[in-house]
Amino acid sequence: MTDQNPPARIGLVAATAAGRRNADILTAAWPHARLVEGQTVADALRTAWAGCDAVIAFLATGAVVRIVAPLLDDKRTDPAVVVVDEAARHAVALLGGHAGGGNALAEQVAALLGARPVITTATDAVDLPGLDTLGWPVQGAVAAVSRAILDGEPVRLIADADWPLPALPPNVCAADEDPTDTGYRLLVTDRVVSPDGRTAVLRPPSLVAGVGASRGVPAAEVAELLHRVLAEAGLDPASLRCLATADIKADEAGIRSTADALGVPLVTWPAARLAAVDVPHPSEVVRAAVGTPSVAEAAALLGPDGRADDATLLVGKTATAMATVAVARHAPRGRLAVVGLGPGAADLRTPRAVAELRRAAVVVGLDQYLEQVRDVLRPGTRVLSSGLGAEEARARAAVAEAAAGRAVALIGSGDAGVYAMASPALEYADERIDVVGVPGVTAALAAGALLGAPLGHDHAYVSLSDLHTPWDVIERRVTAAAEGDFVTLFYNPRSRARDWQLGKALGILAAHRSPDTPVGVVRNASRPGEQVHLATVATLDPAIVDMYSVVVVGSSDTRLVAGRMVTPRGYRWRS
Repeated sequence: MTDQNPPARIGLVAATAAGRRNADILTAAWPHARLVEGQTVADALRTAWAGCDAVIAFLATGAVVRIVAPLLDDKRTDPAVVVVDEAARHAVALLGGHAGGGNALAEQVAALLGARPVITTATDAVDLPGLDTLGWPVQGAVAAVSRAILDGEPVRLIADADWPLPALPPNVCAADEDPTDTGYRLLVTDRVVSPDGRTAVLRPPSLVAGVGASRGVPAAEVAELLHRVLAEAGLDPASLRCLATADIKADEAGIRSTADALGVPLVTWPAARLAAVDVPHPSEVVRAAVGTPSVAEAAALLGPDGRADDATLLVGKTATAMATVAVARHAPRGRLAVVGLGPGAADLRTPRAVAELRRAAVVVGLDQYLEQVRDVLRPGTRVLSSGLGAEEARARAAVAEAAAGRAVALIGSGDAGVYAMASPALEYADERIDVVGVPGVTAALAAGALLGAPLGHDHAYVSLSDLHTPWDVIERRVTAAAEGDFVTLFYNPRSRARDWQLGKALGILAAHRSPDTPVGVVRNASRPGEQVHLATVATLDPAIVDMYSVVVVGSSDTRLVAGRMVTPRGYRWRS
């Protein structure tokens, strides 16, 4: 995924002037990257290996292999290594792959240098999700099960709940547990599992440990109690989503350092919020001390989102001299990503949008928009397509899929929150669903860039479609934009069934604008058949406008400069 941040410490090693020039490009983009020097290139590479999270070597691949081979230890701790050739034509993910971030780093380096990323990880090569790329810890026979998935062998998916997994290939099939089965299995569970050579285990973020403590509690006491409680309950620490406690314990070093050691956040709640949670073992002594009858149990049930009704207390409060721990399991929540695809061109689609499409098991959208992105969907993705006019049905379908515990992407053109699918979907999305918004380049921004700089000062968007908004409301809004001297952008300006609204709106603006005020019409911005037309308030012919167009009407300050619409910002240099 190219939208993730690069590693914190990146060492650059170069032997030639060309390599150093390319290294300079990376250091300009990444202030935390540095050129590593040494008496020899081999010394510099060894220094970078020892002191950095990732290494980018502007050297021959063979040379890098010979130098780092004696340094290899464990792929989980070795730095990622990317090799870039002398001409910066290729960025090769040599080491690190998924777990170490080598693949993502190669893509990021390639994007900055105009190179081609070379990624040879098997799952990437055949466009399958690697088990170590799903965002959750994975344990057990990862290599064996991954190979079975790649080879098309049956793999039984056994999950203890409906977790929002991304699309998996057809040979990974949901099934009930069968203790006599000897085939490959992919388990999704927070339970401790006995290892074998044919089972990989995905650890969902299902567990929350509530922690209470006396002032000055040692970190070792908290950690030891927590691990003992989990072990006795048969729960794996890799499924811990967070530690939770009371606000007054937010600065307790022993609790904080335990969370840091586990690599999970510490969530805190006010005493009043904790006191409102029904728990099996309240204590008046605790209430007198901190204002709530329960810290550990209540905090475990509230979890990170404050939804105690989604949680089940697995382990009641268990105490040592200075620490108390309780553990709750939180039910999985569906995931709805509302994704803006941009105006149409693939290179105006954000990396985050692509990542969310590949993260989803179900993609919902207008048929013509789905055709734009079918090439980025993973094999096994379920596509729910519908035609124009079915916006509410699409929104309901996406929410229903997410409410059933699935990972869903609902797509819209431009930005999904601008005259698109986000608002109808979020009217129905309730607290059972985690919602992720992915912004996109709007049609207005694409049109503005083609016209010049018409949006350089205040501007207003108005949809002229009266299918969802009464015309008298639209007319009042156009009048307000005219009286306020806003640059005005018309979405949905004209269709075969609605052929008079644009003329009426232009007439309202004409009453407050000079006849020579510039007007721009952009049709199919960034798509095949792109057209740009310049006119004025007095000369624009509404008949050239359709539903694939955006109309931009200038303010009283907008002017044409060398054939481009420009609305001055009012900077002092203009005077």
